[in-house]
Amino acid sequence: MSDPSPMDKNPRRWWAFAVIAGAQLVLMLDAVVVNIALPSAQAELGLSDGDRQWVITAYTLAFGGLLLLGGRLGDLFGRNRTFVVGLIGFAAASALGGAATTPGVLLAGRALQGVFASILAPTILSLIVLTFTEARERARAFGLFGMVGAAGGSVGLVLGGMLTEWLNWRWTMYVNIPVALAAAVAGARLLPPAKGESRGLDLPGTVLGTLGIGALVYGLSRAESDGWDAPLVLGLLAGAVASLVLFAVWQTRARHPLVPLRIFRDRTRAGGLLTVFLMLCGNFGMFLFSTYYMQGVLHMTPLRTGLGYLPMTGLMIAVSMVAMRRLTHLPAVALIVPGLALVVTGMLLLSRIDAHGSYAADVLAPAIVLGAGMGLVFGRVMALSTLGVRPADTGAAAAMTNVAQQVGGSVGPALLNTIALTVTVASTDPLEIATAGFRTGFLWSAGLAGTALLAAVLLIRAPGQPRAASVPERQPEPAAA
Repeated sequence: MSDPSPMDKNPRRWWAFAVIAGAQLVLMLDAVVVNIALPSAQAELGLSDGDRQWVITAYTLAFGGLLLLGGRLGDLFGRNRTFVVGLIGFAAASALGGAATTPGVLLAGRALQGVFASILAPTILSLIVLTFTEARERARAFGLFGMVGAAGGSVGLVLGGMLTEWLNWRWTMYVNIPVALAAAVAGARLLPPAKGESRGLDLPGTVLGTLGIGALVYGLSRAESDGWDAPLVLGLLAGAVASLVLFAVWQTRARHPLVPLRIFRDRTRAGGLLTVFLMLCGNFGMFLFSTYYMQGVLHMTPLRTGLGYLPMTGLMIAVSMVAMRRLTHLPAVALIVPGLALVVTGMLLLSRIDAHGSYAADVLAPAIVLGAGMGLVFGRVMALSTLGVRPADTGAAAAMTNVAQQVGGSVGPALLNTIALTVTVASTDPLEIATAGFRTGFLWSAGLAGTALLAAVLLIRAPGQPRAASVPERQPEPAAA
């Protein structure tokens, strides 16, 4: 990594931060707007109910599976280069997805978006470290960076509804292009140059990890149409287990492993990663079902659906800010456990939805409870990923947190949609059929969140070290790239 000290004294460093934040905004908007546009895209392109989750899963699978490799590419070729290439590639993939006339082209565009996002995301975090080396200023940058991410999620929900309702679902893809290209041009001018490093690339580890995750998610998605005992499903799941076991064995022998297994030896760190994975499995499934319930059963427009999420996301931002500013003296587990309890409660409330209900009666209260719970959990549980790791392993530990999020975002919708559709085909009334499936999906989401709660209680220790979860402790986290 090149010496970032010159950039520390450059008065344009906050302009550079604006460029970095713009790139993060692109990723956050894209991750959210597609959820709102999915029903419209499904109807126009003829996606089946069994394949609809692949519009989300194709992105998150490519993103999560290649995230560790993306970070290493930044090490090898320089982060300013991977930043620009990632943005240009993401813009091109967005153009492909927006112009899709068949489900295959749309899924290809989404997968390519995930590929370039896996290069861009770790680069974004590393560039903040390169740009801000003074502790207090870096903490301020990370605080603002977190707010950009949260605000991007909220804006994306409304923007997705506006674009889908007033223009077309395709504009949820096209909207990425001007922002990404502008950030690429500005980044080439403002970001500090960074030399690549000479360490080798763990190609076998990359292949095994990606194959294992891909086989797992695809096997879960095929279980709905083919049955859990189908030879293809059993073969995919067996292949996933074999690939991931070989990946773990290889990581103990590789000269430059993608994931040094020693980072999992700390119980609190492992518990934090497991909690993130399980919670995101349930959350991504919850967003899928709630979007279809609001649009398909309650007949809400895409814009109203986006606005319907604002109580949840707005309260999540507010609670996160209060927790960051006022509750840093508490150990992480003191916020994570009650936060997850609220998440479980919110999902259980959603499991009581009515086929002839309303947003105010069936969705609003659960959304408020979920927003409060997620606001308590996310900031603290993310900080646990780098707690106590040696400097050489900080990057891998932080990257694994991102992988846990993305893999959870892939496995969750695939598994829960499979379960929900099994219920859907058991009745004849269309609204009751759909609602019964959604209820079951929400119950399983609550079960996953409850398992995350159990993992937090059993694995995350509560020593008298509240600073471990505070914002400054997250400074080493971006070394993933």
